[in-house]
Amino acid sequence: MRIMIAAAVALMLAAPPAAAENPTPYSGMKSVETKTPFAAYVKKLKGAIKANRMGIVGHACANCSAKAIGVTIPGNNVVMIFHPKFAVRMLKASVAAGIEAPLRLYVTENKDGTARLTYRLPSHVFGAYQVPDLDAMGRELDAIVAKIVADAAG
Repeated sequence: MRIMIAAAVALMLAAPPAAAENPTPYSGMKSVETKTPFAAYVKKLKGAIKANRMGIVGHACANCSAKAIGVTIPGNNVVMIFHPKFAVRMLKASVAAGIEAPLRLYVTENKDGTARLTYRLPSHVFGAYQVPDLDAMGRELDAIVAKIVADAAG
């Protein structure tokens, strides 16, 4: 038994360190570094979403939840967006694709206090279904999300 424990410990010590996580594990991931402080960027992003006629379906705030239990973590929010006209089109093309809505915009706080935005291109999200109507909708949404990102940066 001692030999087995010693062998296990030796293997753990000899094992290479774990590789860093892949920050963009899916195809079509975009990551945008901003020079805007986290809280200000979230506010600008929400304004850009509304200005581009998309709806904010939900807003998850991990740093807010952590604070509620007495833990401080860097800013970490997911802003979920969609529009009913796209929901109707999506479901007409594929009920299975309904799990992809709403689209998620992930805002994280960098060590210097600025925000990073990460999201998947809608064309990649909906392209996985290989349905022509979803492909067209994904391309339309790519343009809308790009405009939202540009407006939030300005």
